Parts: sequence; structure tokens; C-alpha cells
Amino acid sequence: MIENQKKQSVSVTRANTVIVGAGAAGMNAAVKLLEFHRASGVKNAADRLLVVTGGLALGASRMSGSDKQTYYKMGTSPNVADTAGDFAATLTAFGCCHGDTALAEGVGSLRGFYHLVEAGVPFPHDPSGAFIGYKTDHDPAQRATSAGPKTSKFMSECLQAIVERAGVRIIDKHPVLRFVTSGAGDDKRIVAMICLDLTAGGDEASLSLFAADNWILAGGGPGEIYQSTVYPRGQIGLHAPALQAGLTACNLTESQYGLASIEFRWNVSGTYMQAIPRIFSTDSGGADEREFLTEYFDGMPSMATNIFLKGYQWPFDAQRITGGQSSLIDMAVHQETAVRGRRVWMDFLHNPIGADGWDEFDLGALGAEAGDYLARTGASQALPIERLSHMNTPAIELYAEHGILLHSEPLEIAVCAQHMNGGFAVDKWWRSNIPRTFVIGEMAGTHGVKRPGGSALNAGQVGALRAAEYIACAYGDPAPRDESPDDTIAAAVSEAVAEVNSMLEASASASQPPRDVMEEIRLRMTRFGAHLRNRRAAREALDAAAGQYKRLSTEGIKLAGPSELPRAVAAMQQCLTHIAILKAICAMFDRGAGSRGSHCILDDDGIEMHRKLIDPETGRPYRFKGENETLRNEIIEITFNGEADDLFETRVVPLRPMPAGDTAFEPAWAEFREGGIYDR
Repeated sequence: MIENQKKQSVSVTRANTVIVGAGAAGMNAAVKLLEFHRASGVKNAADRLLVVTGGLALGASRMSGSDKQTYYKMGTSPNVADTAGDFAATLTAFGCCHGDTALAEGVGSLRGFYHLVEAGVPFPHDPSGAFIGYKTDHDPAQRATSAGPKTSKFMSECLQAIVERAGVRIIDKHPVLRFVTSGAGDDKRIVAMICLDLTAGGDEASLSLFAADNWILAGGGPGEIYQSTVYPRGQIGLHAPALQAGLTACNLTESQYGLASIEFRWNVSGTYMQAIPRIFSTDSGGADEREFLTEYFDGMPSMATNIFLKGYQWPFDAQRITGGQSSLIDMAVHQETAVRGRRVWMDFLHNPIGADGWDEFDLGALGAEAGDYLARTGASQALPIERLSHMNTPAIELYAEHGILLHSEPLEIAVCAQHMNGGFAVDKWWRSNIPRTFVIGEMAGTHGVKRPGGSALNAGQVGALRAAEYIACAYGDPAPRDESPDDTIAAAVSEAVAEVNSMLEASASASQPPRDVMEEIRLRMTRFGAHLRNRRAAREALDAAAGQYKRLSTEGIKLAGPSELPRAVAAMQQCLTHIAILKAICAMFDRGAGSRGSHCILDDDGIEMHRKLIDPETGRPYRFKGENETLRNEIIEITFNGEADDLFETRVVPLRPMPAGDTAFEPAWAEFREGGIYDR
């Protein structure tokens, strides 16, 4: 225990390695650390580890997915050849993705996949034992597999069971308040972490401190910064505390957006779209049904085929709008909801309905890609609900578990934020810029502009494996060392207690409760930092965000009582996080940004999306700027400046190339035996 000047005690727990986050990536890091330590002859390896989480049952791994949540790996179908180099080439194809991490994800993919199979994740195989693949978005091969809508949930639960059987401590309900650092420059490192203790109860704010030699951050993405989001509720990430500790972020400009249900947050990809449901809109009260998609397509075959294609062309894609392509549907939904103030629904009880003079819906009139797929799967039933049931009954059951009956009611959808492709800068061992601190899962910025669907799950497993191997094999003795100066930790505890007390005291005169703070952030990011962006609005949004943070830092946040303190802390952290993202977006504009990945750069002189897609700001059709492909070869990194007027600074770094990998066996063996692989 540490006691501060106000005689408030703070519990202290020490470990060799603390893993922050309890999703599929974090749990795999714990499992792999156990395996590597035991292989090195370490006794009581479980006692050296600690998993700390703000909510064990929360997070994207546990509570998000799609119709058949995809795991993307190297090909395993017996008749489809694949290599790690080919895999890495796919990950890097659209730029802003380092070659060394991409190759590591390819090399480690089957190792991670088969580990999950052995852990009990029910990936399907054929009678010969082959794991047959299918094609997912941005996938030139058939590398995808699935254990159903709850793939990542199964992954988290199976890995957690191994962790618990081994006796590793899992500390729940401890959201991060701040990290404690010592040293400077290359000698700087994280020595402790201070968390809010939500298990204590009562009216007093309680804190806990965790000290460690090594840190693995696996806190997911900042999903709560968006109003239209498919992230599970409460997904706030660790971005603000990590930035304040000095970690360098990268690619924060790149996120993924797409169609998702909003009452129960879930991607409507895959067979939800391949069943080809009717998509219609209503007014805010659910009346005045309109077949709005007929405004944007020239006939039933085109409209129905593009609905099908949204299955595996699910992410909104700036390169799939013009010419009546599938992302025109995303823009049509955006126009209907964000511009016209209506609501959009998927109806599995009826086939798509056309405009006057159109042909009726006919499976035989679909484009070849859609028609061939449905024929191969035997999905020739008369209605979408029947086709969906035939192809993927669990997709229907999933909504039924949450009180939504697709057999009897439509499903409300919108264009939502779904995944951050950026994150924190790491090397090929998933090391951050701070020694002994690793970042894995969605927090790691290893994805580029476009990533194949499901590659995030593979990246989380491989990153966990790589980080665990480095800690166990390069750092040696896992016994926790008490090297951090007592005065550093004691001072940090005093500052944290003062921060908490200050927030409670300022509440009396503050005007905005956490709910209103978050609403301001969410509206700003959904309007100016999501799939549609323009230079002037982004700059104004950044200035407004910085002003909000300064105001909150001065005036505080209105709390109904001490129990609301965690919400206030989260709101302040989310406020800082969205400033960093907007700063990166503005920096990319300064580099001459064009539309790429899952966002469009609006430009009055650009390419017209569709004559019926009207920009409410100009009253004219939306126009967007084409991609600036030269920017594929660089990454924007961003670091925290402290409490300066400009909170963040950015820099541009070139891509690291893919390693050649042509070393002869004997030298490679010698380097491995001698531990030289961890030196480069």
C-alpha cells in the first residue's frame, strides 16, 4: 500500500509483465507468455503475469462481429497455393503498411490459427481435415475462415479458459487513469499504471497501482468517439493514457466504416447482404416507406447485385462509388439518414422492390458474381429470410438473442464506424517507441489503408505471439524487479489522487455532465472525422475539439456524484483522443490528401459521386478528390506535446520494406541459437 499526503491509501501490485486488456489479443499474450516462460524452465510462470481490464465482458472481441465473423490467415484449402510473401503483399497493397510487420503477420498466421484450433475455437474443416477458405473484402485469394458470428468471442473465451486454468490473475473493473513513467529519451519507460478501482463501492474514489517491468497494451479502439458506431458500448480504448505516456501513434487517419445495425450493434456484412434483402427508408416515426435505392441504380439487376456485393465488399470504399458500384449504397444510406433525417431498414421478408417500369426481382437476372455464388450455395429460395436461413442460420439466431426477430420485423441500419486501422507505432516485434512496452490488437497501427476482412484478428494473435516471445526470450528472468524509484511512484500517486479530487471538487461549479461532453465529441467525429471529410471543416473541428479540452480542463465536468467519476475520466480521455485523430487528419490534408480506403475527401472540383447525392453544405451533388497515391509510401506519426497550446505534433516517416528472407539455414540457425534474432 502507498499512502499519500491526504492519508488515502492506494493498493500496489507488482508483476513482471502486465497485460492491459482482456480481449482475444490480450488473452493470447498471456497464454504465449506462459508457454515461453515454461519452455525456458521458469517455475510458477503464472505468478509473474497479470491481466488488468476495465471490463472483462466488454470490448470488441467479446461483443462485436458480423454474420460470420472472419478470421483471415494464409490459405489452407488443399487446392489453393499461398505464401507468407503473397499474404504480406495483400496487406501492403494499398499503402501505409510497413513491410516487416506485414510479413510477420503472414509468417505467423498459421501458427496463430492452429493454436486457436487447439484451444477449442470451432473452425470448420472437411472430412480430410482441411480448413476450406472463402473470399472476404479486399481479399484476392480464399484465405478467410469463420467459426460463425461469434468467432472473436470464442477466441477470447477459449484463451481465457487456458489463462484461468493456469492461475494467472485477472483484475477486472480497473479502467486506466494514467501510466507512470521514469527516465527520458531512450531511457524512458513505463514503470507503473494507476487505475480507478470500480470494485470497491462506496462514495469514495478508490485507486490501485500496478508496477511492472514489461507492458503489453491491448485495449482496443476508441469506439465511443463516434455517434454512428458499431463498436460495443463502453469501448473507449487506452489511446489517451498511452499518448500522455509518450507512445507514438500512427495512421490515425485510417478507420473503417460500413453498414451496421444500430439497436443491437452488429455489422450487416456477408450473408446478411448476400441474401439480398429489401432495403427501404421511413420517416422518424417509422411511417412513409420509400424504396430510396431506386434513385441511384438504373434497374433491378444492378441494384440487387450491388446489395449482394455489399456482403464481401462491406467496408465503405472511396473507389467503389462511381459507376453504380456497391459503396453507392453506403452513400445512399448516409443521404437518407444524415441528410434527410430518415431511418433505413433491411427487410428480410421481402425481395428488393423496384421503381415503376422496372422488372421484378429475379435471381436469374443477377450479375454473374452474385448468381454463381448463390447457385453454388444452393440459395435459390424465394425470400431473403429463407436464403439467409439456408446459408447461415446462426446469423438469424444472433439477432433473436437480442430480441430482434428477422422472421417478423425489419432491421434498422446506418453507416457506422467499425474499426481503426491506425493505432500506435510498433516494430516487427510489436515494440512501441518506449522500451519494454508493446502494443497489440486494434491498438497497434499495423494495418494500412485497406485491410482484408478478418486480418485484424490474425494481427492480434500474431502480435501477441511476437510480443510474448520477445519478453520471454530477449529479457530473460521473469521475476519482477523493484527498480522504479519509490519517489517517482509516490509522486505519481499523489498527482493522481489530486487529479481525482480536483475533478470531484470542480464538479460543483461545472456545467456539462459526462453525457453532454461525449455527445459533443461524437457529433463532431461523425460529422467531420468519419467517412466524409473536407479540409476547412476538419480544421474547424480540430479547433473546436481543442477548445473543448481546454474548457473541460479549466472548468471540470458536472458529476451527479462520485459514482460518475469513471464517466468523467473516460470523457476527458476520449476528448484528447479525438483531438489526436483530427490533428492527424489535418496533417494529411497538408500532405495533399485524396480519397482513399474508407473515407472520401470532399472537393468542389472533384469527381461527382452521383447526381442524386446532394451535399447539404453546398446544395450540389457531392464531389470528391481522387486518391493521391504518392502518400501510400509514407505514414503520419503523432506524439503528445504535454499541455502546450498545440497538444500534438506530427511527422512523416517512410515505409519500412519487407525483409528479403533469403538467409541460408545454417546462419539463421546460429543466429536463433545465440539470440541474435532479437537484436534486429
